[in-house]
Amino acid sequence: MAVVNNRVRAGTVLPVDAARWTMRTFAVVNVVIVEALFLSAGSGKNEVLTLARFFGLHAALLMMFQLLLVARLPWLDRRIGMDRLTVWHRWVGFLLLWTVLTHATLVVLGYARLDGASTGKTFVALSGVPASLLGMLATAVIVVIAVISTRPLRRRLRYEVWHGLHLLLYVAAGLSFVHQLQETTTFTSSAFATAYWWVLWLFAFGALLTGRVAVPLWRNVHHRFRVEAVVPESDNVVSVYVTGRHLDKLPARAGQFCIWRFPGHNHWWLANPFSLSAAPNGQTLRLTAKAAGSTSAGLRNVPVGSPAFVEGPYGAFTSLHRTRSGTLLIAGGVGITPVRAMLEETTGDVVVLYRVRSEADAVLLDEVRHLVELRGGRLHLLTGRTGEDGVSLLGSGSLHRLVPDITERDVYVCGPPAMTKAVLAGLRDLRVPARQVHAEKFGLA
Repeated sequence: MAVVNNRVRAGTVLPVDAARWTMRTFAVVNVVIVEALFLSAGSGKNEVLTLARFFGLHAALLMMFQLLLVARLPWLDRRIGMDRLTVWHRWVGFLLLWTVLTHATLVVLGYARLDGASTGKTFVALSGVPASLLGMLATAVIVVIAVISTRPLRRRLRYEVWHGLHLLLYVAAGLSFVHQLQETTTFTSSAFATAYWWVLWLFAFGALLTGRVAVPLWRNVHHRFRVEAVVPESDNVVSVYVTGRHLDKLPARAGQFCIWRFPGHNHWWLANPFSLSAAPNGQTLRLTAKAAGSTSAGLRNVPVGSPAFVEGPYGAFTSLHRTRSGTLLIAGGVGITPVRAMLEETTGDVVVLYRVRSEADAVLLDEVRHLVELRGGRLHLLTGRTGEDGVSLLGSGSLHRLVPDITERDVYVCGPPAMTKAVLAGLRDLRVPARQVHAEKFGLA
């Protein structure tokens, strides 16, 4: 098992801040280089086409940023978290959409002006040019992805359908690369330009293939994950224990999650992100899930001894980001699973707030109580119906009453989206420093 570092980082640069500054520096440096390449290449056939080239170069850069944000690179994921990287991916995606549409529009307008033809005739003529056709196809794919990613349509699609269509992004990236490769003014304006674009594209595609394909495949071949036990925790909650070879070498820690597949039990494309509900011990990994869908509901029927395909671990919801000696862990419902795991690693003064509708709904309650007692901490089980505002039991007033020194603690929050949003609002009202607040939405990207 990897050595766990619980060092409190008060007064130092947090890993998340270091990662963000690294990404900002990377982005700024590349934008400056692209701007310099644009200026050094000179003007185009007219000012409209020159402006089109400006947007085209930045569209290529945005496309590569998109690939890096979803590459699931361990160094970034453990410091920033997949949820934040996914949000950035979404916003960069819409910026990419408008940049690409602007580039395409300006190209048509520029050639129409150059040839003295209508935009319609110019569009048809450009579609017969291989380089332009590839760019048009890439633009069409990006538009499709953007449309299905709008919230109204996204909510209507099954995740598997949306995710499958979203994978067309990689097709768009490939088409964009070949399109740019055939635009000789981009790649061959100078020896530096040629080297720069090749290195950047290879880096982006290499990072994607490494994080999304090579690392998961290697880990599963190396560790040979299989189901060791399936333990019902209640009528609708089950724990699955997964074992394998050399699990002490797996870089997992409490609070993280994995993406789990059980071949032979479900279709290979059906996967769920479940948190580790126990700290990795070098022998087994445990997930605990509530029956919320067809995949999670069927986990109690997974045959013991069957293989498991595990991607991860992922997530920044760990003690890596601690800044205070005292800790407050807030969980709602099945969000207790990463909190329960973190209790095994947490040192110092610890308080746990566990929000459930009734004690009967409190998953892993006995284990949580035992771990809190071992650490001399406090557990507050918050039960009952919510107030009129829907969040009264975890509002700022309740938080301050239950944990008077809350501003002196690191606060970890995991639960349903509405609860998490309300708790974060309460923490802001109480002026808990942002660097002490840690929350993560566990999902696929």
